[in-house]
Amino acid sequence: MNYWLFKSEPSTFSFEMLKEKGKAGTQWDGVRNYQARNNMRAMQIGDLGFFYHSNEGLDVVGIVEVCGLAHHDTTTDDPRWECVDVRAVKDVPNPPTLDEIKANEKLSKMVLVNNSRLSVQPVAPDEWKEVCRMGGLVPAP
Repeated sequence: MNYWLFKSEPSTFSFEMLKEKGKAGTQWDGVRNYQARNNMRAMQIGDLGFFYHSNEGLDVVGIVEVCGLAHHDTTTDDPRWECVDVRAVKDVPNPPTLDEIKANEKLSKMVLVNNSRLSVQPVAPDEWKEVCRMGGLVPAP
């Protein structure tokens, strides 16, 4: 299993909105960055990710699961852009903030700390466990 982080502005698409989609989930569309698209191409069904509220909140608020492999992003006619489908799994009880993540030495190499603008990014297994611990999810899923 691989771990990821998905960033979204809550005023555009929040974790609450994803939860409303239910078990079917929805496509993680609108990504127009090659590195983020390539990360989605690497995802497998069942991979888990953090749902991160960007610009407003700046915190990890939920856990998502990849429920559909990379496919054409239906919000564009451009064949270069793909997306995966994700569904909400659970809320993070104590959402770790970006400042808390940056202050944690164990997370100093995390992509979120070093390339915070990337909208879909990998998370190393040890980083996954530490952010889950910080968020009150022990044992980590």
